This record gives sequence, C-alpha cells and structure tokens, in this order.
Amino acid sequence: MVTFASGDPELAQRMFAEIQRLVPDRRHFLVKADDFHGQSTFKIYRQLRKRFRAYRIGQAPLLLDRDPRYSALRRAAFLYAPTKILAYNARLERHQLSFGTAIASFLFVKGVPGDRIFLRPQWLIPWKKDRSTYPSKIEEMEGRPRSPRRRRAAVLSPYFPFPLAHGGAVRIFNLLREMSGEFDIFLFAFRDAETDDTLQPVLDVCARLILVDKPRYREPRWSTLAPPEVHEFRSPAMAAALARIRAEYKIEAVQVEYTMLAPYRGDVLVEHDVTFALYRQIRDRTPGITQRWDYWRWQRFEKQWIRRYRKVVVMSEQDRALLHGPNVAIIPNGVDLARFTPEIERPGQRLLFIGSFRHFPNIVAYRFFLDQVWPSLRKHSPEITLTVVAGPDPLLYWREHTGLASIPQDDRIRLLEFVFDVRPLYVEANLAVVPTLVSAGTNLKVLEAMAMDRAVVSTSSGCAGLGLEHSVNVWIADSPEDLARSIQTLLQETTVRRRIAEAGRVHVERNYGWAQIGARQRALLRDLMPARVRIRPARQRDLPDIAAIQHTSPESSQWEAQDYLAFECQVALIHDGTSKDRIAGFLVSRSVADQEREILNIAIHPDFRRLHIATELLQAELSRWPGTHFLEVRESNTPARRLYEGLGFQVVGERPAYYDNPLETAIVMRILS
Repeated sequence: MVTFASGDPELAQRMFAEIQRLVPDRRHFLVKADDFHGQSTFKIYRQLRKRFRAYRIGQAPLLLDRDPRYSALRRAAFLYAPTKILAYNARLERHQLSFGTAIASFLFVKGVPGDRIFLRPQWLIPWKKDRSTYPSKIEEMEGRPRSPRRRRAAVLSPYFPFPLAHGGAVRIFNLLREMSGEFDIFLFAFRDAETDDTLQPVLDVCARLILVDKPRYREPRWSTLAPPEVHEFRSPAMAAALARIRAEYKIEAVQVEYTMLAPYRGDVLVEHDVTFALYRQIRDRTPGITQRWDYWRWQRFEKQWIRRYRKVVVMSEQDRALLHGPNVAIIPNGVDLARFTPEIERPGQRLLFIGSFRHFPNIVAYRFFLDQVWPSLRKHSPEITLTVVAGPDPLLYWREHTGLASIPQDDRIRLLEFVFDVRPLYVEANLAVVPTLVSAGTNLKVLEAMAMDRAVVSTSSGCAGLGLEHSVNVWIADSPEDLARSIQTLLQETTVRRRIAEAGRVHVERNYGWAQIGARQRALLRDLMPARVRIRPARQRDLPDIAAIQHTSPESSQWEAQDYLAFECQVALIHDGTSKDRIAGFLVSRSVADQEREILNIAIHPDFRRLHIATELLQAELSRWPGTHFLEVRESNTPARRLYEGLGFQVVGERPAYYDNPLETAIVMRILS
C-alpha cells in the first residue's frame, strides 16, 4: 500500500492512519513531496518505479486537496499506478478511481462531494432511486393578536430570521419589527434549527408563523436550466400553504425575500444581492466552464423574474443601475442605532472580521485575508490579533466551499462561531476589516462597525453601495499589500483612525437607521395595496357613528353631530375584515369666500388611527375644492400640527382662549391648493 501525502500534511497523516487501520495485513509506505525537493513529474515517476520495483502495488491512496505545491507528486502517482488510485478529498471521503465509473471518478477528482458523485439527472436516467424529496409537513403558530386596524401582508423567507446570525436575518427581522406597527405580518419560512427562544422574538412581531421543511435536493448542480439554489427551495407544501393562507386571511401584499424564491410569486421581490452580478465576479476571477454556466443561468433567471414583480427592492443605487427597471426601488440595509452605540476604544492592535461562512463570499474573503494579508501583518506587528465571527457551523460551510477538511489555525487568531451579541467584540476591537473580493448588495457589518464608532478597512467591493469615501469615513484598499499597509498605518495613527471612525458614525446616523428605512418599507407595501379607505358624503344614518367618533376625540371641536349635515361632511369608510364597512373618521368644511374654505373639524376613531386616514380625508378635501383652506388646531395637539405641516399647511396666526374644556389657544393654519 503506497500512500501519497499529496496535500495538507495533517490530512495526509490522517489518511495514512486510516489506510493502515483498514488494511492491517499489508506493507505500508508513505510517499511525501519533501522526498523529491521540487523535482518534475517525470523524475518523481522514475524514482517511484525504482523504489518500489520489488513490490506489487495493491492500492495507491492519494490526497486531492487542490494545493498546487503537490501537483507534481499527484501527476507522478497517476503515471505510476493509474488503475490503483484510491482518491481522498479534503473531507477525507474516498473513491476508487476506475474506467468503470469514469463519470463518478471525474466528478470526484473535480471536487464534487462523495455523496453527490453518483447523482444523475432525472431527465437522463429517470430510473435512479436517489431522488429529491419534498417534505409535506407544515407547522403553523399564532403570534400576536391580529387587529382590524392593521392591514395584512405576507413575507416569504428561505430561512427563519432569528437569531441574527447573518446579515440577511438582521435585515428581515428588523424590517418585520418596523412593519408590524402598521401591518399584521404572516411570515412563511423554511425550517432551520428553531427553538422556543428563537421563535418568540419573531412571534412577538408577526401575527402568524408558517414553517415548512426544506426539500432534500438530489440532482447534479450542473444539470438544470434554473440555478440549483432555486430548485433547493422549490416546495409544493410551501406553495400550497402560501396560496391557502393568502386566500383565507385575505393577504393584501406578498413580499418574497431573495432571488431564488422568486417562482413563488408575489408583489415585492427583495434582491439582497443582485445574484448574477455576484456570479459574474466569480466568473471573471476564476474563468471556467462551470463559472460561465452558473453566471449564464443566474442572469437568465434573474432578469426573467424581476420583470414579473410589481416592485423589486435593491440595497443601493449601484444595484438599481444593474437592473435598470422602472419597478426597481431602493430600501437600503440599516443598523439599530439604539443598540449599536459608541464606546471608548481601548489601546491595542485588535482586528475584527465578521462574516458568516454560510454566505460563501465571506469564506472567499477570509481565505484571501488569511493567505495573502495576515502573514505580512503577523510578521511586522508582533502584538496584532484577529477575532473572526464565522457564524453557525462554519466548518460545514468551509468544507463545502473550499474542499478542505479543517479551517487553518493560528495562535493569534480567535475563531468564533455564532455570537448572539457582537457588540462586546466591537468594543474590544481597534479596527474592523472587510476584505471582501466578490460581493453584491451592501454589507451590514460595515454599518454595524461604523455605528459602534470603529474605523473600517475594506476593499472596494466590501463597502460598495454605502456612499462612503476613502480616508473620510472608511479606508479602502484592494491589493494584499495595500490592505496590510493600510491596517498597520491605521493601527499606528490613532488620530486618523479616530477621525474616520467618528465620521462613519455620523454617516450611519444620517442615512441608515432602521426607523427611517422601515418607513420606506411600510410606504412601499402601502402603495401596492388596494385602497382600503372609501370616502363619501355623510348621511343621516351616519350621525350616531360621527357623534361616537367625536366623543372619543376630545382634542377635536365638539359640535352637535346633526349640525354637520348643513355643511360639507365627508366620512371615511374602512373595510375591517367583516361583512360591513365601518366609519373610521370624518371631515367637515364650509365655504367662506370664493375659492376659500374653512375646515371645521376632523376626527378619527381610535381603532383606526395611524393608518393615514386623516391624510386621505384632507387630500380628498384639497383636491375636491381647489383654493385656500384654513383650519384651527389646539396649541397642545402636536401630532395633528405635524400632520398638517407635512401636508403643506403653514401657521398664519393664533386665537387665544378659542377652545373650551380645557380653555386653550387655537393655532390658525393655511394652505394654498
């Protein structure tokens, strides 16, 4: 048994030990690359023949881990024992290479995982038994009580958005929370590893939660016209649940998160990444047939589906330019400014890298940093340390993407998995690093670092789309040499580092708070929904409802409801889920001169406030009667004054002691419509 240590020495030693254990009754030899000191393939081959001429080779275990330093030894092994190769990949899966399993052998050598090398497309070999499975189990949970005053919207996500283990979960959860003030949210998600602790925060903001098991997809990744990620989330159970609940609960708008879920259809498609742009970067960096095929598939799929949605949401102006469609809107990523607050930086040389390995560009970024930037930093900065937050199950995703069995270790690198609260890590850090090479969308980790008042060193790709400026509120460097030099400079130049950090905090405060981003999200859904309010003239039978609304609105004028019919009185009717519309508010006005009117009273029932009904009543009044409108409002009624100012009313005077119960000054406001 001649074992070739043609890869990582630790993996090679584990492979050799396994072979000795599996075949204990044979002689074992371990061939190392160091034995040949950089010799050519042919010279190694000749020495192998000479060394083992007295033996009959039973097996030639060979490690395939894509490390170019061992290429000559691997080629020599294939020349020496072409029919005896027992190939191991970096996961230490093994496969006997042979002409009888030529396709499987070729796929294994190319890096396909062992459990997938025998997969064949259903359209080619329909009789194979190892096929995709589609779980039918659906679990539904009630969240907070539904309210007739809130409209109903659904959100479909490829994963459960809690805990906040990666940027997508952070965005979805925070926008669910922001939307919940105006909408009853029905969240559809594919099951992950939810527990009671992780379910409750989402149930607190959603009216209903629908969980479905993710399909087990068993087709070769190359074999379909649509990208494989799309097929991985195709679930008849999810589609049926969405259709049923949409009809049963009269869902008025459906928002679909992530491009691969686009075939479920809805009103809003959220492009967390412009995915074809991401695969175009991969194709350009590592050209090949696979990369070209992936890019072509994603471009075809994505461009086809974005035309079918009423609105497509992207993260930045850069992303909107890539799609350049009339239905594309920007709702950027954000940060919780109340949670991520500045704290004093302590002296040191501590770097922080945050990026869940679940998202493969973070693995690409970390390998680039570890291989090409970190050696220089370690050599020239003896005190420098690095903390890495790699998210849940980093080894699983590392092996899947890199083919390597383990994540490289370093005594000055602290590798953490999922961290529930990353704020203490930002507090202890002196500098956040974002060495992203391929990216689309925008990086939440950049915003969080700036919100915590920490300077960021990033590649151009890592901070794209956030409106940042080099050496003003971020430090941008793209080559390994520039990154290493920039990090060393900023760690030494405290004044420059602090200036960039402070400017970064100001930038996120102005542009990226979840409250202001949530307002844009709510407005987007509201505009897509059918009109909920119908405005018509008041009738005699409406007077009891008008009187009741006025009674619950002590800040309004208190007239006899019967008197309103002598003027222009309009009521707003709202459908609250029952068979009958309810009167949600009213507005009374009268003419005082040619093209001049006075709004006498406006009031909204407490059950329907903050639903923009007052705005609709006022806008209908202004459009129905062009000219000048006046109104009075209690001096203490700040919410109403803000509403009127937002519509364009201006203060033109005061009327002291105008209101009774209590006695109060009236503010006179006017608008020219």
